[in-house]
Amino acid sequence: MKNLLYICLSILMLGSFTSCVEDDFDIGEITTPTDLSVNIELIGATTDMPYGDGSGLVKFSASADDAMTYKYIYGDGFTDISSDGVATHGFTKNGVNDYTVTVVATGTGGVAANATTTVTVFSDFSDPETKQKLTGGSTKTWYISASEPGHLGVGPSGPEIGDAFTFPQWYSAGPFEKSGTCFYEGEVTFSLNASDEIVYTYNNFGNTFVNASLTPNFGGSGSEDECLPVDTTGERIVSLSPASSPVPAELTTGTAINISDGGTFPYYTQSSTYEVLEITNNRMVVRTVQGDNAALAWYLILTTEKPGEEVAFESQFDTLLWEDEFDGTELDTTIWNYETGNNNGWGNGELQFYQEENVTVDGGMLTITAKKESVGGFDYTSGRITTKDKQEFEYGRVDVRAKLPAGAGTWPAIWMLGADFPDTDWPDVGEIDIMEHKGSEEGVIHGTLHYPENFAGNAVTETTTVSDVTTEFHIYTVEWTAEHIIFLVDNEVYHEFENNAGLPFNDPFFAILNVAMGGTFGGDVDPDFTEASMEVDYIKVYQ
Repeated sequence: MKNLLYICLSILMLGSFTSCVEDDFDIGEITTPTDLSVNIELIGATTDMPYGDGSGLVKFSASADDAMTYKYIYGDGFTDISSDGVATHGFTKNGVNDYTVTVVATGTGGVAANATTTVTVFSDFSDPETKQKLTGGSTKTWYISASEPGHLGVGPSGPEIGDAFTFPQWYSAGPFEKSGTCFYEGEVTFSLNASDEIVYTYNNFGNTFVNASLTPNFGGSGSEDECLPVDTTGERIVSLSPASSPVPAELTTGTAINISDGGTFPYYTQSSTYEVLEITNNRMVVRTVQGDNAALAWYLILTTEKPGEEVAFESQFDTLLWEDEFDGTELDTTIWNYETGNNNGWGNGELQFYQEENVTVDGGMLTITAKKESVGGFDYTSGRITTKDKQEFEYGRVDVRAKLPAGAGTWPAIWMLGADFPDTDWPDVGEIDIMEHKGSEEGVIHGTLHYPENFAGNAVTETTTVSDVTTEFHIYTVEWTAEHIIFLVDNEVYHEFENNAGLPFNDPFFAILNVAMGGTFGGDVDPDFTEASMEVDYIKVYQ
């Protein structure tokens, strides 16, 4: 059972305050904290081990009347800021050592009271594996892993995470979501000095990405995360200590990185302690509790790959749900349905008549061919197939390797509709266009979303240019989660969309492959057009 050593500390008031402003109510009442007291708990202390259990962990709980924040100066080169007065610090010098700890309670107007005491702590903590991976045995530089989903995230910090802990729960940044800010520019280096201490260097190239609530501290607006000149660069000593958090043991290494003198990783949260959840030789996931809001835990993923180098997009999904590689000599009708006819131009003024004959499977390839021929009163024929009622899924990644038809007026599409269609009308049901291409704009690939607020000519769309789409195969991808919908060609992101519970993209969808002719998107058909085909090597769906 732990022994709690409660120490009420005497208060030394720093300075005095004199107001030179009469009746200026804009600045509010300026108060000096009083009755400052600090409780100290040496973790694991017993009668036999009065200085703790060797972890070096000490929990501090400060309180004072009229205090807004508390700053802990631990006497070992490390400091903490706490909004509620509670802080846990790991003292890492091996053996039994004395530390002079100062607590500064700050009230309105910046006036403060402080108290100082000596804490005697026993530590024998060591984590050579994390030390090796951080530094590479000499020196190693880390960067924000911008291509990974969740490279920045936030969730609860307290014990409510329990066994339901997921990373992270409340917000997860999509790949490259913060492009255009300084977030991906910062670099952090861990190295070993002659005394075998870990030295930390942060190069922010002039600006650090700052949490929104903290931006006013550095001249920011406070309305959103901003890049601001936070002076946390330069060399600092790092200590490793046991992590003190409610994260389940199987989801953390149990080690925390402590950076002296207010050091920070590239996202500034007023914290210098980072729990290492995962670490390999080239990837690290850390967690830190926000200094001015102890209810928030922020998560960062770092990598040794420098931004600007070729960094492949990393999908969240790697379990194959279903696929069709189009082996055999006919369409697999356990997966696909044929759709036929013109259906009043399919709502887009399309010119083709769909028929089964224009869809063929041979040599491991699906071919959908549009032809200039008169059938059913229409001048063109083509093919359209769907997975409705046979392969429907909610969230995941869809990869389709395809080569597109050439010729003005062709309109190939790889897309998805909500499974409730047609019982639920379009656009209420939602539409995800993984790939659309118009033959009159050679090489321009569209990724588009239709939903009640944005549809048809007002749909949310982005494009990318791929020069040889009609002569070479490319992989067209959508990555779809409850938070994001991301469009890629050959694993390169070109369109990101923030999904939310109010949109129709949170229910099962089915897939559609077709080649339309003309219409509102395809435009005028080349009068010399005779036929052209979309060839599909495979479709794969992962969850």
